[in-house]
Amino acid sequence: MSNSQLNKTKRNLMYFLKPYLWLYFIGWIFLILSSSAGLLFPYLMGKLLGSGSSTMGSSATDNIGLLNFDNATQVAYGLFILFGFQAIFSFLRVVIFNNVTENALRDLRNTAFERMIFMSMNFFDVNKVGELTSRVSSDITQIQDTLRTTIAEFFRQIIIIFGGIVFLFFISWKLALIMLATVPIMALLAVVFGRFIRKLSKQAQDFAAESNSIIEETLSGISNVKAFTFEFFAIKNYHSKTQEIRNLNVKSGIWRGLFVSFIIFCLFGAIVFIVWQGLIMTQGPNPELSSEGFYQFVLFTIMMGASVGSIPDLYANIQKTFGAIENLMGIINDSTERDELNGNLKKGISGNISFNQVCFSYAQRPDISVLENVSFEINKNAQVALVGSSGSGKTTIASLILNFYQIQKGQIQIDANNIETYDLSYLRSQMAYVPQDVLLFSGSIYENIVFGNPDASKEDVELAAKKANTWDFISSFPDGMETEVGDRGIQLSGGQKQRIAIARAILKNPTILILDEATSALDSESEKLVQDALEVLMEGRTSIVIAHRLSTVKKADQILVLDKGEIAEFGKHKELMSKGGMYSKLVNMQQLDASE
Repeated sequence: MSNSQLNKTKRNLMYFLKPYLWLYFIGWIFLILSSSAGLLFPYLMGKLLGSGSSTMGSSATDNIGLLNFDNATQVAYGLFILFGFQAIFSFLRVVIFNNVTENALRDLRNTAFERMIFMSMNFFDVNKVGELTSRVSSDITQIQDTLRTTIAEFFRQIIIIFGGIVFLFFISWKLALIMLATVPIMALLAVVFGRFIRKLSKQAQDFAAESNSIIEETLSGISNVKAFTFEFFAIKNYHSKTQEIRNLNVKSGIWRGLFVSFIIFCLFGAIVFIVWQGLIMTQGPNPELSSEGFYQFVLFTIMMGASVGSIPDLYANIQKTFGAIENLMGIINDSTERDELNGNLKKGISGNISFNQVCFSYAQRPDISVLENVSFEINKNAQVALVGSSGSGKTTIASLILNFYQIQKGQIQIDANNIETYDLSYLRSQMAYVPQDVLLFSGSIYENIVFGNPDASKEDVELAAKKANTWDFISSFPDGMETEVGDRGIQLSGGQKQRIAIARAILKNPTILILDEATSALDSESEKLVQDALEVLMEGRTSIVIAHRLSTVKKADQILVLDKGEIAEFGKHKELMSKGGMYSKLVNMQQLDASE
């Protein structure tokens, strides 16, 4: 199925259960069988209890010929056989439901992650990582519990209630009508209560997702937190969210407790009243009900009462799961980059880039223009530097070349083809991006370099490491290329991480290279090593260099000076210095700062 077809298919939970429906159907058969077997327990137990008593009147259950027993021993044997069948049916039901649940949730997890990873950058600008993590963890856990046990238990209780009603009418229609007088009221209250609990639970889940986001952000930037003594502020912020979660859950618990208490009071009151009426019916010279029928009726009533009492809580959990499903399906059914950008051009890219009257604003700030009528051309294998003050649009241009965002006006072309006509994966496979803040994944140095080209040989990886000036420090580690870098590369210095990122880019062998202030955060020694590695990397490629230190772009074929989203001036270093414009002022300011 194509991506466009997937986007048109609005998925729900049934979409993920569909491949396993036959197995799920068999599980439901065993659920019905085990529940129906459970309904025979009060009937047989009533016969066992009443077997020693003299018959006081006739019972309508005598008409069920297949279930007639001559003595207590036969009834006891019947009960043991019943328990055996019920145990087998329950075992098979649990195993089947568990297998179907785990298969469906595996597919759901995979789909949710796949959809998220292909979401546009706008999606990640709006949604926090912690909240998304919560959706894939806590919400799926909620669904897992419901599919595995809650929904089966809910319908088991429904079967017991309706099956019990049928048996009660066989035993005594008068007492059955008394029993039925309480059920509709409790069922109506359960529906109203379930909707209210669903609203509270969804709010609590939203706050839980926000609290997870705080943990994610705080622990990700723990060095900054400690450096700015941000601990107590983060703790206060987290405490406020957990307090809101606590308040909502306490409120939910109070309402649930009040409702359950009300149900229990009415339920047991009804049981006492029914037992009282049943005893009256067994009295007198011509009793309407036998002692055997009375015991059966009491046992059925108690069983049904327990089922009715458990339904509100089960129903509330199911309603809570609907909220979790709604959140997940909101992510899964949202449009991804592949849905919105469905170009299929996979023509070889040589590296020519052109911007023609490009205007761009971020979706979160549509009224603020980041780029305004920007036009320029970059020839293949040229080295072009983007310079300017913070917020001038340098990184935005790099993001647009990578096709992270869609422009509002103008046109971006790669080799005279509109960028949107290219297959997105193919386009980015021809590019490499080395950011200022390098992200290394938890694993070995080798795994982080081979990330640039998973099909590369070990010799190619080592060659890329040598070209990136990483081999000296890698070989100094006892484990060499298998050295673990730690979470986000915390065990390596900034210069070491930067050179590993360069080795990754060299291994990818891109046509277009984007360097986003790759040396701005390094000391002089590390900068020299990184700069040497970058020169090797840029050779024979179209290179876009976002520069903070202007001394690193003197050799650029072209320098674009941006100011407030527009190109203020462009040219080579000497040309721009001779003009005495914005570029020369920036260079002179940096030289003055360096001399001081």
